[in-house]
Amino acid sequence: MKNWINRLLSSSADTQAQAVEAEPAHLDAANPADAGQVDALYYRWLLGSAGELALPETEHHILDQVRSLAHSPGLAAELVPRVPELIPRLLRSLRDDSVSTGELAQQVAQDVVLVADVLREANSAYYRPLTPIKTMDAAIMLLGQNGLRMLLARVAFRPIIRMHEAGFARRVAPQVWNHSEKCAVAASLMAPGLSADIFSACLAGLMQDVGLIVAFRLADRVCQNGKVPASPEFGIALLACSRQLSAVIAAHWDFPGEVTQAIAQAGEPDASNLAQSLAQGDHIAKLRILIDAGMLAQDDVLVTEGLNSFQRRCLGKLSKLED
Repeated sequence: MKNWINRLLSSSADTQAQAVEAEPAHLDAANPADAGQVDALYYRWLLGSAGELALPETEHHILDQVRSLAHSPGLAAELVPRVPELIPRLLRSLRDDSVSTGELAQQVAQDVVLVADVLREANSAYYRPLTPIKTMDAAIMLLGQNGLRMLLARVAFRPIIRMHEAGFARRVAPQVWNHSEKCAVAASLMAPGLSADIFSACLAGLMQDVGLIVAFRLADRVCQNGKVPASPEFGIALLACSRQLSAVIAAHWDFPGEVTQAIAQAGEPDASNLAQSLAQGDHIAKLRILIDAGMLAQDDVLVTEGLNSFQRRCLGKLSKLED
């Protein structure tokens, strides 16, 4: 996975504007107190019935293991799968302006799962085609270069998040992936208003949760009963330190420095524009999930006063994404 990321990010930025309908002059960051409330609710949603009261010593032990693993990036990276080989070939083709839509369609057709993903994406409510898209050529033309690049990135990350293991990490993986996809889209929508690169924001959104899956695997080893500590304080701390673990793994995989830095800095004062895009995308994605799960009302103050008008439009746009 080390070098395909740089190839993936290297195509021109002239297609960035198609991901958003308008670029606001300024986007407000989420209030830290609001972010804490949302993180606590989101962690509760992740746990479902798998949370349990745990001794402080158990919580500290898990958090210490996650932080310790951040100092061993090679070992941390071994706890998640690598990217499918077809994806780097497709991304190389996307860089080449001489490659036709038909040639791209032929390469995509080599993987039946990828074919289904591309057609499903093109026919989704997000793109709203006037008539059903039935061919690969038509789907690729509709998605455009940037849309196809972001779709390929999502396909590449899916097996990394959705691991086939026993325990809580396996059960929670679909929920984490749901957030990863929504975060990637929301971060890319926030990026232009903050003068950040759209696709870098998408990639940071997809990468941010990798450390969380590793953290849940460590929690499984400590608790050994398919449950994890349920306290909101632990959940907030786990989300924070697992994001740092994601940044460490991203650096080990040779992600561009600005993407790695954005993951590490997200939510901090004076963070980079890309980090702000990621933090806002993460916040909006969690709100969307909590509203859809019935844990938060659409007219809750966290939405009506916590988001500006553009961010609320992004929140609505996320409802059109397929889980």
